[in-house]
Amino acid sequence: MGSQVVHALKELTVDITHGEFVAIMGPSGSGKSTCMHVLGCLDTPTSGEYQLDGEDVSRLGRDDLARIRRHKVGFVFQAFNLMAGATAQANVELPLLYSGEPRVERAEKAARALDAVGLADRRHHLPTQLSGGEMQRVAIARAIVNDPGIVLADEPTGALDSVTGGEIMALLDDLNGRGMTVILVTHERDVARYARRVLTFRDGRLITDEAQGRAGDAVTVNAPESGPSLE
Repeated sequence: MGSQVVHALKELTVDITHGEFVAIMGPSGSGKSTCMHVLGCLDTPTSGEYQLDGEDVSRLGRDDLARIRRHKVGFVFQAFNLMAGATAQANVELPLLYSGEPRVERAEKAARALDAVGLADRRHHLPTQLSGGEMQRVAIARAIVNDPGIVLADEPTGALDSVTGGEIMALLDDLNGRGMTVILVTHERDVARYARRVLTFRDGRLITDEAQGRAGDAVTVNAPESGPSLE
């Protein structure tokens, strides 16, 4: 930033295994969103490495990173990011269109994804005809339509009331129970309590790595001495 160098993440070593439910917390500017972007192959680290399924994706080119995003990662955003003029079905089909799926298969997979989030009867509705919670469910269906191993959720309840937010978190918890790795960024402790592990960042550094049960009683665990490294 001009003459000022900002290290968004530094000296970070963390290992996340398949099937975990992880919450990333920290104040604004702590590095949590940058960490999410690196995990989702939207940003690449300037040094260190990021191993995803045994592959050093931090050294891959644009096309290979796009391939990984299409097949291994699903994204859920606070603002939903739905196409206003397209139905729920068409919004969910979008990642499949980028993947080159035939039309019939796109329709079938999108219908199954919408059914999985409880919106089978709303698939022909436009976003303006849906509630906030329903729009976020469409966004989750879009995230899982390619059957990714990882779902990354950036403040998924930030635009919702507390009751609807709880329903969305219960849905993410259910997806995790089906075997998907769920990693979310949040400012809210009530949201983070759904995770089984909480990473807290401050000034670009990981300061705590805590395991927790469903009741939210946290117990500090040792950070791994080796594993995927982002610097």
